[in-house]
Amino acid sequence: MLRKTPKISDSEWEVMRVLWKKSPLTSSEIIEILKEYISWNPKTIHTLISRLVKKDAIEVKKNTPFYLYYPKVSEEECRKTETKSFVKKVYNGSIHLLISNFIKNEKLSDEEIEELRKILDEKNSRRR
Repeated sequence: MLRKTPKISDSEWEVMRVLWKKSPLTSSEIIEILKEYISWNPKTIHTLISRLVKKDAIEVKKNTPFYLYYPKVSEEECRKTETKSFVKKVYNGSIHLLISNFIKNEKLSDEEIEELRKILDEKNSRRR
């Protein structure tokens, strides 16, 4: 049975990004990495780690001298879940509105435009 990808908060995303880059890590290591660019209290980070364990987003290995944490879900899985949620909430589920709004309102390089064309052409050829 497929398990549901957990919904994670913006703050929890920061913890997950650390673990996606390198894992397993102890909570102290996670705190040290986050302290480089976020001024959170260590207790806050411990709370975020606990929430992520409860949400089944990260696993804790307890059979070592230190608890080791590692992600149970990939960044891509979480990105897909967040994207679906965003499209549903902001664009009433319409991918077309999202993409057209993005294209109309963002500066795109020639390379980015070409990449988008390739993606659309590939998507179109699969439908035939």
